Amino acid sequence: MAYRAEYIWIDGTEPTPLMRSKTKIVPDGDEPGLWNFDGSSTNQAEGSNSDCMLNPVYTVPDPTRGGNDVLVLCEVLLPESLEPHSTNNRAACVEIADKFADFEPLFGLEQEYTFFKDGRPLGWPQEGYYYPAPQGPYYCGVGAVEIAGRDIVEAHTSACMAAGLSISGTNAEVMLGQWEFQIGPCGTVEVADQIWMARYLLYRISEDFGVNASISAKPIKGDWNGAGCHTNFSTRQMREGYDAIIAACEALGAEGKVEEHLAGYGHGYEDRLTGQHETAHFSQFRYGVGDRGASIRIPWQVARDQKGYIEDRRPNANIDPYVVTRLMTNTVCGAASA
Repeated sequence: MAYRAEYIWIDGTEPTPLMRSKTKIVPDGDEPGLWNFDGSSTNQAEGSNSDCMLNPVYTVPDPTRGGNDVLVLCEVLLPESLEPHSTNNRAACVEIADKFADFEPLFGLEQEYTFFKDGRPLGWPQEGYYYPAPQGPYYCGVGAVEIAGRDIVEAHTSACMAAGLSISGTNAEVMLGQWEFQIGPCGTVEVADQIWMARYLLYRISEDFGVNASISAKPIKGDWNGAGCHTNFSTRQMREGYDAIIAACEALGAEGKVEEHLAGYGHGYEDRLTGQHETAHFSQFRYGVGDRGASIRIPWQVARDQKGYIEDRRPNANIDPYVVTRLMTNTVCGAASA
């Protein structure tokens, strides 16, 4: 007897990597191990030296197949040396997580995405250049006019729960056809692993409905909300006192850090961070209590309780979460260690 292991990895496509997967039949009793793939077909190698290696790092039950089948998230390694490939952002994330483990960082990531069908967001009029009614009734909406894609969202949520992911909520977003799921609280590496796995399940389940799930940062130009991955973050010190909250905000706004973070916050942030649609302009940095137009929001309850977490509202929906969680952990914990 045997089971199926779906090997999943992040490729080298620029500016936004794609997810890839292939199936290996594994004898019962054996664990999924190293496996090779053709890196010349994924923008990760030349055809004359095309082998890259998949190293399993996170395995969960496969809710799409059931039985003993599993989903296997992998990092990409170079052959022979088995060193991290240049597209492997997980390795650097692990290094920073280990360095600052004593701070006990926790993350909650809010992954926004947009359903597309026949080239238009799901639920939008299909003929000509017609648009739906302006934004207003769609956020957390209820009803056939306000909502499109709930059946896919429910299937995806059930799949994430069955896989054992730390999915903590879902909601419809501000633009019709746009949704969000949240993963966390989890550690620096764990939350990124789970976001990638949840994305895979989103793409895979959307296939069954003939719909594409997009994490484009600005899926529709004009007076429509972009899509972000708001990043909630805390350390043990922040969960114990407000001074650490303010120190974290100041560290994120320090000289050189704003530019460093924006460079790692996803492709197309200039189109999304315009100062409109609940964002701060990318050229500015500020933090404030309850301010969804700020770069960093301090939740009202955190200010009241004088402890808790902060929300970085700048990361795009198309981030590599390994990059974002590494940057936030390194900046905040590094400043606190100085």
